[in-house]
Amino acid sequence: MHREIEAKFRVTDPEPIRGQLAGLGAVLRGRVQEDNRLLDTPEGRLRRAGCGLRVRTWRVLAGGGGSGATLTFKGPRESTQFKARPEIETPVPDAAALLEIFGYMGFHECVTYEKRRETWRLGPVLVVLDELPRLGWYLEIEGPDEAAVADARRQLGLADTPLVVETYPHLAAEHGDRDAAGVARLAFVSGGR
Repeated sequence: MHREIEAKFRVTDPEPIRGQLAGLGAVLRGRVQEDNRLLDTPEGRLRRAGCGLRVRTWRVLAGGGGSGATLTFKGPRESTQFKARPEIETPVPDAAALLEIFGYMGFHECVTYEKRRETWRLGPVLVVLDELPRLGWYLEIEGPDEAAVADARRQLGLADTPLVVETYPHLAAEHGDRDAAGVARLAFVSGGR
């Protein structure tokens, strides 16, 4: 099982961060458009346990071609300086079939959100710039341990910048539109970039 360790920050303009990353020798790995679907039981069993189950589909916007899907389970948050929690992730060949299977098992969509993600490699950490509909830009630093995340935070000049503690599913649930089934949806307007 993988342990996710990350720090998230609100960013008003991604361009200065891109310049800093390039200046630090970071390597741009690509840009993708994501569709994230969070699943839970009708009574919210996973949410109440502090866990998450996500099916993510993505397509490449830059840095190569293709598309894909992953299934991710996130365990409860640990009490640490940064967001840390158990995470298990695996590629899936057919996201639609997987969602149908989960439906038969009693897991249904509760939150969906789109995101544009740009991923950079900076030494041992990944730095991502995420754009969410209505919410703007966020930066996440994910690394193998807290020291690596803290070092990247310092290198990027974010040592005094407050951490965003809310998850993207929480933000999407808070700011998304509810459909007739009560699913919160946060999506880019059709015809967007």
